[in-house]
Amino acid sequence: MTEILTTIAALQRAVAHAPHRPFLLFEGRAYPYATVAAAASRWATRLRAAGVERGDRVALYLENSPAFVAAYLGAHMIGAIVVLINTQYRHTELRHILSDSQARVIIVGDQAHADLVCQAQENAQTIRADAVVLEETGDMPDWASAPAPHDIALLGYTSGTTGRSKGAMLTHANLMANSAAVTRAWHWTEQDRLLLTLPLFHIHGLGVGLNGALFTASTVDLRRGFDATDVIDTLTRGETTMFFGVPTMYTRLIAEARRRLAEGAPFRVDTVRLFVSGSAPLTPQTFAEFEELFGQRILERYGMTETIMNLTNPYDGERRPGTVGMPFPGQEARIVDVRTRQPIPDGVIGEIQVRGPNVFAGYWRNPQATAEAFDADGWFNTGDLGWRGADGYFVITGRARELIISGGYNIYPREVEEVLLDHPAVAEVAVVGLPDPEFGEQVVAVVVPTAQPRDGLEQELIDWCRARLASYKKPRRVIFAATLPRNALGKVQKHLLQQQLQEA
Repeated sequence: MTEILTTIAALQRAVAHAPHRPFLLFEGRAYPYATVAAAASRWATRLRAAGVERGDRVALYLENSPAFVAAYLGAHMIGAIVVLINTQYRHTELRHILSDSQARVIIVGDQAHADLVCQAQENAQTIRADAVVLEETGDMPDWASAPAPHDIALLGYTSGTTGRSKGAMLTHANLMANSAAVTRAWHWTEQDRLLLTLPLFHIHGLGVGLNGALFTASTVDLRRGFDATDVIDTLTRGETTMFFGVPTMYTRLIAEARRRLAEGAPFRVDTVRLFVSGSAPLTPQTFAEFEELFGQRILERYGMTETIMNLTNPYDGERRPGTVGMPFPGQEARIVDVRTRQPIPDGVIGEIQVRGPNVFAGYWRNPQATAEAFDADGWFNTGDLGWRGADGYFVITGRARELIISGGYNIYPREVEEVLLDHPAVAEVAVVGLPDPEFGEQVVAVVVPTAQPRDGLEQELIDWCRARLASYKKPRRVIFAATLPRNALGKVQKHLLQQQLQEA
């Protein structure tokens, strides 16, 4: 079989072998591969008419829809670079991404989004998503203008959980190497149907979900967003084989399942062979509760914008809660000392480095950040802390930038957070370091309580940690909050939390 090295080569193969197979299911309508390819070809023509040339940037400021997919592939057909924009972004974030990427065209979903773009960047050239009709018939694309494997396919802007986002340049070869590894590891075939509620503007939804389906010529049941009731209703119909989500989705599915059972409405999801979680840590409690209610062990994996996917719990082997498994096929991962940058023994916490054909080409217009991201042997510094067990399973303990150094001791926030989450009064928690004149930094826990905090709860939680951790790791302060600041995928934005606490 010919190796597939670009998104357009994957589309061409799917159209050749299964033109009438549904690529997308959306709001009661099926969109076969041939239909999507024809719509993508019309987008390619529309973008050329707007002056887009090979290597130009085309930004997608769109919600999940078949139009997103057609525009994405249409841009690739003419060798353009797609810029993904979170639809929750407003003036400041939009201005940064549009200015940094120098996007020639921005495709928007409606007039409200077009207005936001124009406020962020004067003279922006916008095209409405409904400018190209997704009709059922049309000429097949001109495959001759397709991109080369090492052309840049995507600019994925990092989530910005530690500061201003950077544009990660992912080539077509990166995208397809990732899809080859993921589909092999997870036994993904053309017979699968993925229920996809993740946003396509995120690498989890697009780089893993949509591209994986494209690579295997399988079907995506695409939704505008996540709704726990709708998801369980869909899974019980017996046509879905896979569901990808983030931990917040799984906690909501658990709540919905408990509600149904309490009302005497049992359900079965027997056809679903794989539930995957990523983008944020999955707690062992959520893992256990989901298995109890749904009869499935969630497969937790690890990845990021710059690399798409890196580590996965095994499909056939033990899916171990609290771990992210081992490298995908064809990829490497190791742990290095945060200071010496040398590999360290199993069981010792350090920074995770990864290497492989899925790893991005560098940061857009930022050679300094690119140079700092790689070592001389091509290992990418993920910025995540963790350790590897003797059996090869990796455990994530936090971000290197989140490491708290108090009185000369290294304190890993994740360790303190896990202890606090075991307390019945704690629903959510984020541990951060704040400046301290005596110790350099002090440990502060921001807790979302399960109920109105009672008198003395702060000291109770500090004592709880003291009894279970070394004394220097216990929080010096516990602050109660209604919510924690999160990005679109549910990841806590600790830099915003630290900023808010310091300003207060």
